[in-house]
Amino acid sequence: MDSPKEYDGNIHPDEWIKHVQRYFEHCHGRPHYLNIAISLVDSTINLPNGINDIEKLRNALKEDISFAVFKNTNRRKLQSLKYDPERQGGDTSKFISTFRKLCYNAEINDVEEQKKYLYKSLPNNHFDYISNEFYNKMKNVKSINELIKEFEDIILEESNLIINESIVALKHVASGKYLSSISNLRYTSGSGKQSVFVGSPEPDPNSLWKIQFNEELATYTDTSIRLQHIESNMYLGINYYRDFRYDCIYRESPTTNHTEVSCDGNEIVWKFNHKLDNYQGYLKSNDIINLSIKKSYTQNGQVEFLRSHDVQFTIGNDTFQEVVCHNERLEGNDEWCIELIHEGKIS
Repeated sequence: MDSPKEYDGNIHPDEWIKHVQRYFEHCHGRPHYLNIAISLVDSTINLPNGINDIEKLRNALKEDISFAVFKNTNRRKLQSLKYDPERQGGDTSKFISTFRKLCYNAEINDVEEQKKYLYKSLPNNHFDYISNEFYNKMKNVKSINELIKEFEDIILEESNLIINESIVALKHVASGKYLSSISNLRYTSGSGKQSVFVGSPEPDPNSLWKIQFNEELATYTDTSIRLQHIESNMYLGINYYRDFRYDCIYRESPTTNHTEVSCDGNEIVWKFNHKLDNYQGYLKSNDIINLSIKKSYTQNGQVEFLRSHDVQFTIGNDTFQEVVCHNERLEGNDEWCIELIHEGKIS
């Protein structure tokens, strides 16, 4: 154990005295160390006469102007403290340790005041999500431990949010297999474009997609997305062609004659809905969703949903589990679990 340093007003008196006590009791077995402690106080700090116990020394140190300066310095540090999200290289554990230490040093024990400083630490350009959740969850907090726990819960949930240009995988819930495509593996019928299927029970390079949308976060209320296949750079979508009358006819899937799903489609803008009706919030990892696409060149803009089922199609000597779009009643085969593989970049 390091020997106690001189007290010069740059440490909380309680912390300094605690260290002095531990050092002499542990290393020297001497409970009577008052004179040594007094001798370690910097000469610029004027102690009153008659200090005959450790508590009087503690009180004298706290009454000195150096302690007021020390507390105010730590309060100003609290005012300028900023939380750097882990997505941007921040360390939540270190941040919380610093926050608690500054509160202790400034002797800010009122939890309402602690809330204000913690809230002010959130960067202005960060997600409104954290600010809103902070306000909602901190209402009934009564202690700093509760405050830190709720803050950590918010940060944990925030880390699962899917942001623009994140890399994701889509697991077909019913089969446990992932939405996949293979560069240059093309349908032998329909559009002849890059085929889509559900394949591996584990995410692999063929089942990774970059999710793109216009905002920083994707809301369930009104966000359109695009899914770009990582390996081929092609977008998930559907295809149409014009017949001799210039009518738009959508390509049919290879086996069941539903709407074909491919990479490099004519239409590539998708909507997502939560499994739970009327769900509101932000898209996050492990949400169970339905994916839909609008057929722009049909009467009234028909909406169809992404589905996989047990039906298979063949390309050469290989068989694949079909993925289609349909306008039938939603069922279990239409559910997809979106998994965050790698976070995108925050602007």
